[in-house]
Amino acid sequence: MKTLKSFIAALVLVVVCGVAKAAGTDDGSLSKNYAINTYIDAVTRGRLNGLNDVLDQTVKFSMLRGKHVISFSKKDMMDYLNENKNVEETCTTNTEIVESDANLSVVKVDMQFDGFVRSNYVTLANTGNGWKITNVYSVFK
Repeated sequence: MKTLKSFIAALVLVVVCGVAKAAGTDDGSLSKNYAINTYIDAVTRGRLNGLNDVLDQTVKFSMLRGKHVISFSKKDMMDYLNENKNVEETCTTNTEIVESDANLSVVKVDMQFDGFVRSNYVTLANTGNGWKITNVYSVFK
Protein backbone atom coordinates (compact mmCIF):
# COMPACT_ATOMS: atom_id res chain seq x y z
CA MET A 1 0.00 0.00 0.00
CA LYS A 2 2.90 2.38 0.74
CA THR A 3 4.33 1.74 -2.70
CA LEU A 4 0.99 2.49 -4.35
CA LYS A 5 0.65 5.71 -2.37
CA SER A 6 4.17 6.76 -3.33
CA PHE A 7 3.50 5.89 -6.95
CA ILE A 8 0.29 7.85 -7.16
CA ALA A 9 1.67 10.82 -5.28
CA ALA A 10 4.69 10.91 -7.56
CA LEU A 11 2.45 10.76 -10.60
CA VAL A 12 0.44 13.73 -9.44
CA LEU A 13 3.54 15.76 -8.65
CA VAL A 14 4.95 15.24 -12.11
CA VAL A 15 1.80 16.40 -13.81
CA VAL A 16 1.33 19.47 -11.59
CA CYS A 17 4.90 20.72 -11.70
CA GLY A 18 5.31 20.17 -15.43
CA VAL A 19 2.66 22.57 -16.55
CA ALA A 20 3.34 26.23 -15.91
CA LYS A 21 -0.17 27.33 -15.11
CA ALA A 22 -3.66 25.87 -15.15
CA ALA A 23 -5.64 27.25 -18.02
CA GLY A 24 -9.31 28.07 -17.79
CA THR A 25 -11.91 26.25 -19.76
CA ASP A 26 -12.40 26.92 -23.46
CA ASP A 27 -15.91 28.07 -24.29
CA GLY A 28 -17.42 26.12 -21.42
CA SER A 29 -15.47 22.89 -21.96
CA LEU A 30 -12.42 21.50 -20.20
CA SER A 31 -9.13 22.28 -21.97
CA LYS A 32 -6.12 19.95 -22.24
CA ASN A 33 -4.00 22.26 -20.09
CA TYR A 34 -6.65 22.51 -17.40
CA ALA A 35 -7.06 18.72 -17.31
CA ILE A 36 -3.34 17.95 -17.07
CA ASN A 37 -2.68 20.74 -14.55
CA THR A 38 -5.54 19.58 -12.35
CA TYR A 39 -4.21 16.03 -12.47
CA ILE A 40 -0.64 17.10 -11.60
CA ASP A 41 -1.89 19.29 -8.78
CA ALA A 42 -3.84 16.37 -7.33
CA VAL A 43 -1.03 13.83 -7.53
CA THR A 44 1.82 16.04 -6.41
CA ARG A 45 0.13 18.38 -3.94
CA GLY A 46 -2.98 16.51 -2.86
CA ARG A 47 -5.24 19.26 -4.19
CA LEU A 48 -8.30 17.51 -5.53
CA ASN A 49 -10.41 20.47 -6.72
CA GLY A 50 -11.70 19.69 -10.20
CA LEU A 51 -10.05 16.27 -10.43
CA ASN A 52 -13.33 14.36 -10.64
CA ASP A 53 -14.32 16.55 -13.61
CA VAL A 54 -11.16 15.86 -15.64
CA LEU A 55 -11.15 12.08 -15.10
CA ASP A 56 -13.35 10.15 -17.50
CA GLN A 57 -15.76 7.67 -15.87
CA THR A 58 -13.89 4.80 -17.54
CA VAL A 59 -10.36 6.05 -16.77
CA LYS A 60 -7.82 3.30 -16.11
CA PHE A 61 -4.65 3.68 -14.04
CA SER A 62 -1.96 1.08 -14.66
CA MET A 63 1.59 0.60 -13.45
CA LEU A 64 4.33 -1.80 -14.41
CA ARG A 65 5.74 -3.48 -11.30
CA GLY A 66 8.49 -5.87 -12.31
CA LYS A 67 6.88 -8.17 -14.85
CA HIS A 68 3.32 -7.49 -13.71
CA VAL A 69 0.86 -4.76 -14.67
CA ILE A 70 -1.37 -3.57 -11.83
CA SER A 71 -4.56 -1.66 -12.73
CA PHE A 72 -6.84 0.66 -10.77
CA SER A 73 -10.21 2.26 -11.47
CA LYS A 74 -11.30 5.86 -11.02
CA LYS A 75 -12.86 4.96 -7.67
CA ASP A 76 -9.64 3.27 -6.48
CA MET A 77 -7.58 6.32 -7.41
CA MET A 78 -10.02 8.84 -5.92
CA ASP A 79 -10.14 6.83 -2.66
CA TYR A 80 -6.34 6.80 -2.51
CA LEU A 81 -6.03 10.51 -3.25
CA ASN A 82 -8.71 11.39 -0.70
CA GLU A 83 -6.73 9.46 1.93
CA ASN A 84 -3.67 11.56 1.02
CA LYS A 85 -5.39 14.91 0.57
CA ASN A 86 -3.02 17.90 0.92
CA VAL A 87 0.09 15.65 1.06
CA GLU A 88 2.88 17.16 -1.03
CA GLU A 89 5.39 14.90 -2.78
CA THR A 90 9.11 15.70 -2.71
CA CYS A 91 9.98 15.38 -6.36
CA THR A 92 10.57 17.51 -9.42
CA THR A 93 8.21 17.23 -12.32
CA ASN A 94 8.76 17.55 -16.06
CA THR A 95 6.18 17.18 -18.80
CA GLU A 96 6.55 16.47 -22.49
CA ILE A 97 3.87 16.18 -25.15
CA VAL A 98 4.41 12.85 -26.87
CA GLU A 99 1.54 13.14 -29.35
CA SER A 100 -1.28 15.61 -29.81
CA ASP A 101 -4.04 16.31 -32.31
CA ALA A 102 -7.61 17.61 -32.21
CA ASN A 103 -9.00 14.48 -30.57
CA LEU A 104 -6.25 12.82 -28.54
CA SER A 105 -3.16 13.83 -26.60
CA VAL A 106 -0.49 11.80 -24.80
CA VAL A 107 1.59 13.64 -22.21
CA LYS A 108 4.65 12.13 -20.53
CA VAL A 109 4.98 13.27 -16.94
CA ASP A 110 8.29 12.44 -15.25
CA MET A 111 8.44 12.64 -11.47
CA GLN A 112 12.07 12.67 -10.29
CA PHE A 113 12.48 11.36 -6.74
CA ASP A 114 15.72 10.61 -4.91
CA GLY A 115 16.93 7.39 -6.49
CA PHE A 116 14.22 6.78 -9.09
CA VAL A 117 11.98 8.34 -11.73
CA ARG A 118 8.33 7.62 -12.20
CA SER A 119 7.26 8.18 -15.81
CA ASN A 120 3.54 8.57 -16.32
CA TYR A 121 1.99 8.47 -19.77
CA VAL A 122 -1.29 10.38 -19.49
CA THR A 123 -3.80 9.98 -22.33
CA LEU A 124 -6.42 12.70 -22.78
CA ALA A 125 -9.37 12.53 -25.16
CA ASN A 126 -11.51 15.34 -26.53
CA THR A 127 -14.94 14.15 -25.40
CA GLY A 128 -18.26 15.87 -25.93
CA ASN A 129 -17.76 17.40 -22.47
CA GLY A 130 -14.23 18.74 -22.97
CA TRP A 131 -10.84 17.08 -22.52
CA LYS A 132 -10.81 14.15 -20.12
CA ILE A 133 -8.07 11.85 -18.87
CA THR A 134 -8.84 8.34 -20.10
CA ASN A 135 -5.67 6.43 -19.21
CA VAL A 136 -2.58 6.78 -17.05
CA TYR A 137 0.24 4.25 -17.43
CA SER A 138 3.19 4.47 -15.05
CA VAL A 139 6.68 2.99 -15.28
CA PHE A 140 9.43 3.20 -12.65
CA LYS A 141 13.10 3.61 -13.60
